[in-house]
Amino acid sequence: MAMAQAEIGSVPVWDRAAEMMPPEERAALQLGRMRRLLERLHRTSSFYRQALDARGIKPQDLKSLDDVRHLPFTTKKDVVDHYPFGLLTVPLQQAVRLHASSGTTGKPVVSFYTPHDLDVWAECCARALVSAGIGRGDIVQNTHGYGLFTGGLGMHFGAEKVGALTIPISTGLTERQVMFMQDLGVTALVVTPSYALVIAEKIEEMGIDRSQLKLRVSIGGAEPSTEEMREKIEAKLGVKHYDVYGLLEIMGPGVAVECVCQEGLHVQEDHVYAEIINPETGQVLPPGEKGELVLTTLTKEGTPMLRYRTGDLTYFYEGPCPCGRTTVRIHKIIGRADDMVVVKGINVFPSQVESVILRHKELEPQYQLIVDRKNHLDTLEVEVEASEEFWGHGEAAREHMQKVLEKELQDVLVVHAKVTVLAPKTLPRIEAGKARRVIDRRQL
Repeated sequence: MAMAQAEIGSVPVWDRAAEMMPPEERAALQLGRMRRLLERLHRTSSFYRQALDARGIKPQDLKSLDDVRHLPFTTKKDVVDHYPFGLLTVPLQQAVRLHASSGTTGKPVVSFYTPHDLDVWAECCARALVSAGIGRGDIVQNTHGYGLFTGGLGMHFGAEKVGALTIPISTGLTERQVMFMQDLGVTALVVTPSYALVIAEKIEEMGIDRSQLKLRVSIGGAEPSTEEMREKIEAKLGVKHYDVYGLLEIMGPGVAVECVCQEGLHVQEDHVYAEIINPETGQVLPPGEKGELVLTTLTKEGTPMLRYRTGDLTYFYEGPCPCGRTTVRIHKIIGRADDMVVVKGINVFPSQVESVILRHKELEPQYQLIVDRKNHLDTLEVEVEASEEFWGHGEAAREHMQKVLEKELQDVLVVHAKVTVLAPKTLPRIEAGKARRVIDRRQL
C-alpha cells in the first residue's frame, strides 16, 4: 500500500493509486478479490457454504461483477445468530482484536480482526482523514469512545498513520474537551454530529472566544445527519465538517468518506464492494435511486461479510467527482430502516424532522420525536428547544413557531405532529454514543 500523502492540485489524497485507479482496472481488481473471497468462504465457513450451496452457486460461477447480484445476502440476524465464533473464518489464534456492538437487545454483534485487517482499517481511516484535509502537523482530538465501539480506535490509528498528533480523549467531560482544545491548539476534531453541538454549547458557556481556537475541521459519523446539521456545526464551531461512514460488521469508520468537494462519500472500493438494493425486493438499483446499502468485504480475513444488508438508506451519485477520485460515491446516509418509525401507516424518519427544524434560526438542533398511542390511534409529538434569544420573546412567539412547525412538518411527513417548543437545555445531552431521537411509548 502507498503510505505517502500526495497532493493533486489543491485536493489532498492519501493513496493516489488506489483512490484514482481507472474504473476498468478497479473492476478487474474487485472481481479477482470477490472470487477469492467466495473460494475462502466456501472452504472455511459452514454458514456461507450452506448459503451458497442452497442456491447452487460455486465460487467459479462468478464470471463478472454483474453476477454478484445472484449471491446470498447476509443480515444482522445472521451475525447475531452465529455469535460469537460462527462467522470467524480463521483460527482464533490468528485474530488479534475483537470489537462488538452494545448488544442492548440481546447478544451483541461481534467482529474479529487479524493483523492484516487492522492494517487495512488504519489505511482506510488514513484516507478518510486526508480526504478531509487532515494530515501531518494537525492536532487531532478524538472524542469517539475507546473500547468495543469501533470509532475510537479506528480513527485513532488512522490519525497516527497520517502523522497527526493524536489525543485519545474519548467521550464525555465536555469542559475538559474544551480545555484541551484551547490549551493544546487542537486543529481537528473527530466527533459525532450531535456531540459537536454539545461542545459548541460548552465553548459558549465557558465564555471562550471561538476565534481564539485553532480548530478548523471536524470529521465524524456514527449517526445520520442532514445538511442543515452540517451548517449548524460549521457555524457554531467555525469549522468545515466532513462525514465519514462505517459500521462494525464491515470494519468500522473509514468505509466511505467525503472529500473536500463534499459531493458524496467515496467508498474504499478496493476493500469494499457496494450495492444499492430495493429493501423490499432485494433488486439491485441503478445510480440515483434510493435504497438500502449492501456491502461486501473484499479483503477482510477475520469475519468477512458477503452482501451485508446495512439497513442504511442512500443512493449512488452519477458521474465523476471534481476531486479526481474514481471511486463510487454514496449520498450521506438519509436514515436507517430501523430508525424509521411508522405513524398511522406513514414512514417517518428523524432526518425529515431535523431538516424542517434547522430551517429556523430561532431553534436549536436539539429535538425528540415521541410516538404514543391514545384511544387506539397513533400520535406524534416533536419536542424542540428554542434558542436563548428566541425563548426570551415570550409565549406568544413560541406558540406561533409551534403552529409554523406543525404546518411545515405536515407538508413533509404527511402526518400531523404536535410541536412543543421547550426552554434551552431542556432535553438531555448525549456525551457518549449516538443521540436518541425517537421515543416510542407504544412499546412500553
